[in-house]
Order: sequence, then structure tokens, then C-alpha cells
Amino acid sequence: MDIRAQISMVFHLDKCIGCHTCSIACKNIWTDRKGAEYMWWNNVETKPGTGYPHRWEDQEDYQGGWILNGGEIELKGTGKKRLLKNIFHNSTLPVLDDYYEPWTYTYSDLFDSPQGDDQPVARPYSMVTGEYMDVKAGPNWDDDLGGSELYAKNDVNYDALTSAEREDLHHLQKMVMMYLPRICNHCQNPACLASCPSGAIYKRGEDGVVLINQEKCRAWRMCVTGCPYKKTYYNWQSGKSEKCVLCYPRLEAGEAPACMHSCVGRIRYIGVLLYDKDKIEGIIHQDEKQLIQAQKEAIVDPFDPEVIKAAQDCGVSTHMIESAQKSPVYKWVKEWNLALPLHAEYRTVPMLFYVPPLLPVMGNISHNLYDNNGDQFFTSIDDCRLPIKYLASLFSCGDESLVRDVLKKLMAVRVHRREVTTGDISRSQADDALSQAGITAEEAEAIYKLSSLCTFDQRFVIPASHREEAIEMTKMVLEHKGEVGFGFKEDPERI
Repeated sequence: MDIRAQISMVFHLDKCIGCHTCSIACKNIWTDRKGAEYMWWNNVETKPGTGYPHRWEDQEDYQGGWILNGGEIELKGTGKKRLLKNIFHNSTLPVLDDYYEPWTYTYSDLFDSPQGDDQPVARPYSMVTGEYMDVKAGPNWDDDLGGSELYAKNDVNYDALTSAEREDLHHLQKMVMMYLPRICNHCQNPACLASCPSGAIYKRGEDGVVLINQEKCRAWRMCVTGCPYKKTYYNWQSGKSEKCVLCYPRLEAGEAPACMHSCVGRIRYIGVLLYDKDKIEGIIHQDEKQLIQAQKEAIVDPFDPEVIKAAQDCGVSTHMIESAQKSPVYKWVKEWNLALPLHAEYRTVPMLFYVPPLLPVMGNISHNLYDNNGDQFFTSIDDCRLPIKYLASLFSCGDESLVRDVLKKLMAVRVHRREVTTGDISRSQADDALSQAGITAEEAEAIYKLSSLCTFDQRFVIPASHREEAIEMTKMVLEHKGEVGFGFKEDPERI
């Protein structure tokens, strides 16, 4: 075993209220500079919807991520041959209109306009060109428009639905939406890193955070094409690429990233996962239906003595191992099997996981109407207003059974807690729901407590920083690309 550590995240979508507080916190700290106005390292999308940038999930257009070709994995839109061919003209880049043209207002006109009969207005003008403009798009332009003819019907994930299922979602009685907050996934097989001709992107060996060396970056922008999640951006002022850094200066100081610290719905969890690096190559060559299971199998038990010994031999600090043992992410992903990666079919092995939303379940669909006045408190998960096929397209490479298992567990927790708190559901019904979901009452209580009653320290288990043991302190990582992102075994040299 070659055990390494990775800082990983879980977002619980049942708790997201779409307030965008996380986005504003990130924006104020990291992207308030010239050239970064259009960047939102953290954004919250409404699903069904086209997202930011527009239709970022359409890899036939943007050519991001990896593909399996004849048993070999290769970059879909870049790679050596394509890179040399398109290095001076990358045709698969999203343009500014795919994001939005950032603007501000002539606020001074509200105060300095001469006296007159008309009320002065603050006209919008571009922060790029400085010219007056008509605002036509924004980073959350389709916010709360889950039933929109313009946005929802252009959602790439609708391809998994039948025409009848698509139309059902647009009946007023069945209108439904969910929020999808997104940051960089800090993948284990990042396509942005592999796409970079300059070798400017690297994955830190001590915690797996993916960063861009601004001195090495030469603005080829292949990383923008390579990232299938479109979480790498080009700063048109500095001529450098930028991306989410997972607030690593805060992590090293023992503080939670800004987006997570400010989260109003408390949907975010951060912790350490220990994984077997030897299994990464096997994961990315798996069939789509086996990708998620293979990724979970690479995540190892932090309490296993053999794993602990192997981790120590690979230079993983004691604090990191202890954090992995307390990690809420390990519980959600491996122990309870409730969190799934977003679009694992891109083969980047993302380390940001989502607990799919259960959505409204206190009702039944009858005669094309949604009725919540029935005798039963909870209906079946197949009658939920967002089709399982749609959720499977997002979180399980189209495998409906994975999503159905998650939703059964979430439903069982609700039924169990309803019996405990109100008693209007019989214990036999609760036990039957738990049995069908494959969990015990004790596990249901643990899931409920980590979802609803957890403290700050239980949501954010951040290990102590050991910069003296970091790979950057022992060698130039860009000169040893074969070791980038996979830690190191040599002990740091002391003077």
C-alpha cells in the first residue's frame, strides 16, 4: 500500500438554501481584483439549469476531462497532439459571454446629476471595456428558475430523461428545483494539471490541494479547456490562470475555508481522507458504472493498523492520521455511503462529494397534481418531484441504483426521527424503513446528529499544518513532475 492524505469536502444538498453567502465570502477575499471580476471560484447554481459558465457540462462542446480510448485514458480536448495543433488557437475555450460580462453602475450619477424633473438613474457599464451596456447575464442569472423554458430546458442532464419526463418537470404543479454549490474539486487525477504545457499546475503532496504557480503560468489556457467543471479561469489583466485554492492559508492556520466558514445552511463538511495511491491508475481505467465504487475502494480505513503504518512510512503526519480518524467526510463517503461525486464520468477522480437532495416527499402525484393532503406523511422516493434519472446523471454516472440507495437511507432517517419525536409513525414502520435502507437505528441517529446537531469542530476537522514536512521544503516540485501530487517518502533534510 502507498497511503497518502487528501483534504476532502462534502456538501449536503438537502440543507442548501441558495443564499449565495459562500459565493460572496469567496469573492470578497480572492477575486475582487482587476481581471477577476467575472470569476466566481465558488458559485451556486439552480438545477435544473444551464449553470455557470453556460452549459459547462456539455463536454461535446467544451471538450473537458478524460476519456477512455481503446483501453487507454487520454485528455478529451488537449493532450500532446491536440495541444501542439491548437496551442495558438484554442477553439474549445468558453468565451466571456459564456460566463457573463461583469458590470457596475454609475453610482455618482445618483448624487452629482444636476437638478431636474426626472429621477437620475445609475446606468450599468462594463468593467472590461468601460462602455455602457445592457445587462443580459450574470453568474446566477437563472437563480430559482428551475422551471424556466430558457434555462432548465437547456440543462445537459435532461438528455438522460425521456421526453415525457422532461415535460412533467415543466408542469406548474410539479415545478421543482435544487441548488448546486460548486468549487474546485481538487481532483486526484486533475485534467487541468495534465493539460498545462508550462507545468504551472501542481497538486500539493501533503494535503492534495491543486494550485497554480503564477510565475510558471504562461497563459496558454489549456487548463481552462482541460477542467470539465470549468473551475479554472483566465485573468485578462495579469495574463495568468487562477482557480480556487481551498483557502490553503486558512487551512494552514487551522481555520476553515471562507466559503465553508460562512455557510448559512451549514451544508459543508471538510476533513481528511486516506487513500491508496497505487489504486488511482486502476480507478481511471474502469468502466463508467464502476468508477464510483472503485474510487471508494481506494479510500482506506484510517483505524486499520496496517494503513496507519503504511501512511507513516509514506510521510503522512500523525496529526493528519488523527484528523482522518475524526473526519466527517469519511463517514459520509465511505462509512454511510451517502455522498457521491459530481460527474465522476469525467475521470478526474473528484474529491468533493455531494449528498443528493431528498426534496419534498410529503405528498403524492395524482391526476397530474401534487397532493400533500394524503394520510401518509411520506411517499415513495420514486414519486419525488425530481426524477432519480436526473440525479443519477449528476452524481452517479447514470446509475440509478446508487442514488436510490442514498435516498432510501435519507428517507429512513426521516421516518425514524418522526417516530422518535412525534410518535405518529409506528415503531414497526420505522424499523421496516431502516431495514429496507440497510441501516440501524444507531446509524440513523448518527446521520441525523451529523446533519442537524453537529458543532463547528465536528463539521470542520482540519489537521495541524506541518510546512517543515511539505514537499516544497525539500525539493523543487516542478522539477520532479513524477512526484507531483503524490506525496513523498524521503525525510526532510535538516541543517
